[in-house]
Amino acid sequence: MDSILQHSLSSVRDLIGLQLVSRLFTFVLNQGLVRLASPRAYGTVAVQFELFTSTILFLSREGIRNALLRVWPQKRMHPQSKKDKIQAAQCANLATLPVLLGIPITFLAAATYMCTVSEDARQQPHFNLALFIYAAAAVVELCSEPMHNRAMGEGCTSTRVRAEGLGISSKTVVTYLALLYDTRLGEQKSTLLAFALGQLTYGVVVFVMYTVKVPDSRLWPTRLHLDPSEQTSRRQWLAEFFDPTTFYLSVTMTLQSIVKHFLTEGDKLLVSYWSPLKDQGGYAIAVNYGSLIARIVFQPIEEICRVYFSRVLSHSTGPKRSSSDGKSMTDMTLKQASDAIEALLSIQIVFSILVVTFGSLYLPMVVQVLLPSQYLATSASQVLSAWVWYIPFLAINGGLEAFHSSTATPEDLRKQSWYAGPFMISSSVSWTCRWMLVYSSMYIISAILFYRLGFGDASLVYANVVNLSTRIVYTMLFTLHFFRKHMNCSAPFGLADVLPDWRFLVAVAVSYVVISVNESKQHVMELRALVSVSVLLHFSLGVVMGLVCVATWWTTAGRRMVIQVKPKVD
Repeated sequence: MDSILQHSLSSVRDLIGLQLVSRLFTFVLNQGLVRLASPRAYGTVAVQFELFTSTILFLSREGIRNALLRVWPQKRMHPQSKKDKIQAAQCANLATLPVLLGIPITFLAAATYMCTVSEDARQQPHFNLALFIYAAAAVVELCSEPMHNRAMGEGCTSTRVRAEGLGISSKTVVTYLALLYDTRLGEQKSTLLAFALGQLTYGVVVFVMYTVKVPDSRLWPTRLHLDPSEQTSRRQWLAEFFDPTTFYLSVTMTLQSIVKHFLTEGDKLLVSYWSPLKDQGGYAIAVNYGSLIARIVFQPIEEICRVYFSRVLSHSTGPKRSSSDGKSMTDMTLKQASDAIEALLSIQIVFSILVVTFGSLYLPMVVQVLLPSQYLATSASQVLSAWVWYIPFLAINGGLEAFHSSTATPEDLRKQSWYAGPFMISSSVSWTCRWMLVYSSMYIISAILFYRLGFGDASLVYANVVNLSTRIVYTMLFTLHFFRKHMNCSAPFGLADVLPDWRFLVAVAVSYVVISVNESKQHVMELRALVSVSVLLHFSLGVVMGLVCVATWWTTAGRRMVIQVKPKVD
């Protein structure tokens, strides 16, 4: 199990490296993209077309991805048994379903979007052609799912790092060059086409890279030849292609993902309904900047946590095997997972405090550099300010969601999603069965309430804070219940175990006061020239105080935490 943890930590480094390099590279080019595209066109692409694409991808592959992570057979040195070969073939068949699902979902999503899109968006040059290319790009990207699932199931994270890294870079370069060429023509009528070609480039590059790295995958399920003893009369037809248990788990997760997708992308849905295209562009650019931290750090951590917990805890409730020192292997893995969750939450809380403290102090100055002049008149500044408070909830929710999706049984998922069976809705549901309904209701009600209170497009960010708070409560209760049930203890850790030391909080409070006083004395916010001695000294002060806070955390809690979760090497 320590080897799994070591491999997971290595995968985190790879994925964070991918996100860091690719995002920093694309960040530089995006500075040029947003200056070449009008807020109106950028709003159509970054809000409406992105929502269209993510809907197709999310509904086609999310549930199947999560289910396959639990059961995909690992590579072994010794020859595979017949059972292992059948399991591998069933997983490979199930991995092809996103391609088959994606085609009808694409047609349905395109028809729905065309019926609801505003005239302002529809009247832009080459709108229909751009939408068609986005649809084709989504299908091409889904064609790489069989290879992606195999690579992640077998722990080949480097394959994904190379494919997606090259795909993101190629997408940004193609989009930038197309926009630059269109601008030099002096017409700027092909902005939507430029972004569409970039999206198609991403799908093609990822597919080609996966095909090269995982060449023996297939895009179509094949019939398996099972012994009569391995078949059941009720599920015989299904077992000839898929493992019935894994198939129904993926169906349950897919049905759950419908509600989860609305909660994840609900802000784009509502902003496209409430705001004009210009403000949609401002909202989109603010979200892209605000989500940089989430993409670079939180997303890789969540994905690797999902892989790690799926591997370590997928059989934690099964028969207990004794290790060499006489301890139960299941108890050891549960303790290791508990320590990992405790350390993850503790680090995320510390990171969140630093982001809120220093982000709120320096964001007003940074916005003047980040945002192009045509976006300063939109809601971008207001949305970015709200994102500072949203990041902590994203951080904490990510790890807990990964643990829940990795360990929840089909019954747990049905309870959370209001499902009594793979295709049925229960008529009598306990209070825990209504969590998904609570998520949706709270999000919509909060968004409307914040809008009426005058928060504008930032209302969607604050509504997401309320939504994530509810999800954090649910997943935290689930996590504590899971460990109490399987470890036979009252709780694996308490609130005091994940909260930072008081000395760290004092260092943060002192930093906030010192920086605020310096800003007031130097009148930094009133300076028009951002590259000046006063401004540079003010930023330097923030860097020094930030390092003091991090050093305080490391000496009071960080070093001990690293020792606690560090893999034991025999």
